[in-house]
Amino acid sequence: MERNSGTACEIELRLLIEAIYLKYSYDFRDYCGASIQRRVNHALHQFECRTISALQERVLHDPAEFMQLLQLLTIPVSEMFRDPAHFLAIRQEVVPRLKTYPSIKLWIAGCSTGEEVYSLAILLREEGLLERTLIYATDINPRSLEKARRGIFSRDNIRAYTRNYQQAGGRRSFADYYTAAYDHGIFDKSLCEHVTFADHSLATDSVFSEVQFISCRNVLIYFNKKLQDRTFGLFHESLCHRGFLALGSKETLEFSAYGQQFEPLVKQERIYRKC
Repeated sequence: MERNSGTACEIELRLLIEAIYLKYSYDFRDYCGASIQRRVNHALHQFECRTISALQERVLHDPAEFMQLLQLLTIPVSEMFRDPAHFLAIRQEVVPRLKTYPSIKLWIAGCSTGEEVYSLAILLREEGLLERTLIYATDINPRSLEKARRGIFSRDNIRAYTRNYQQAGGRRSFADYYTAAYDHGIFDKSLCEHVTFADHSLATDSVFSEVQFISCRNVLIYFNKKLQDRTFGLFHESLCHRGFLALGSKETLEFSAYGQQFEPLVKQERIYRKC
């Protein structure tokens, strides 16, 4: 009986993912099965549904409920200057090369609620590059993009962000970049003057611009190999000759279809350069 029940759940999950794609054009079909299963199980509890089929019925007939489900399927987990050594490596190894370009385009793929955007904007400002940099910040979750645009973060989180910033080679007081208001910090709007926030899916959308640097951290871990290879193909096509790609600490180009078309610049920090 347990085996049959498990099979039924797998079928229901596949039907839900396919229905979401057909109804709303959000494509989770090549996301890591175990990750999607965990998030749907969490959604069942949040929606008080006994079965995935019951959840499917609700989200197909109510777009508002689908948006609630989307928040659970794309749970944002981020922080500013996450893995400080990674940002220190960007400052020391990538920035000197970026300075050789008269203008710079940077793509933050899967920007979530904006922590990575503000981190890189601060770093680029301190290195004198922000004024000649155009940043594309993309995500599939419209609510996350809206939060990123606002640039308002919890004061409790900012304490951790400050430590990260200092360890990442920050050159000023982190408090210079935000205004404290009640229990939040409102970040300087000028940091995003050259940022374009946009809806973009790595699963279905195509290249939209040539860039010198791509940051896509802790996104690919949720993709299966097929979707990872598709994403690396997008990045390879988007990057200019000798452009840079930064991945998360648990992500790698090795063993991918594009592994031979990039070389490690700072291997430990998952920073690569297009061959």
